[in-house]
Amino acid sequence: MDKGLTGEMKIVEEPRKPLAMHPKKFAMWLFMATVMMLFASLTSAYIVREAEGNWLYFELPSLFYYTSVVIVVSSITMQLAYFAAKKDQVERIKSMLVITALLGLLFLVGQFMAWGQLVRDSIYLVGNPSGSFLYVLTGLHGLHIISAVVFLLITLNSAFKLRTNSRNMAQIEMCTTYWHFLGALWIYLFIFLTINR
Repeated sequence: MDKGLTGEMKIVEEPRKPLAMHPKKFAMWLFMATVMMLFASLTSAYIVREAEGNWLYFELPSLFYYTSVVIVVSSITMQLAYFAAKKDQVERIKSMLVITALLGLLFLVGQFMAWGQLVRDSIYLVGNPSGSFLYVLTGLHGLHIISAVVFLLITLNSAFKLRTNSRNMAQIEMCTTYWHFLGALWIYLFIFLTINR
């Protein structure tokens, strides 16, 4: 091989593309990580406080079982709305988002009624720490569900204005991710509270 050629051979690497994420998606993931840390710290505090004694043991409201089914079904309808958006099925997007929002509201009503069951069993926010933790955990989760229902309604409005389709998936993708996250969070809380009775 010619010495002139070998001396000038260079390996040229293509420049690496930076990892990019939609800024709103990044903010949402950051927010969900914060929420996860909040609930992880609360459930850890629950375990520590329970070990200290003076802990009232009681049955969870039976409505929690029904609301758990509602939140799982709502995740299915939310996923169906997402699939419909990928296929540009506008009417199906709307109907699945409406059903998901209604199931979200049903979940909230069920949780509120479960609090009524607690009051009838003389379990209050102020009193024994076990009751206080239950109200705080379910109440904070309920507040996040309210924010998710608002997000759902905004996404539904976009669907009615024909802004949600296979070429514009960011909003419905974020809404779906957040809804599944809150559904999984409730199942975690429900199992945690059932085990730590």
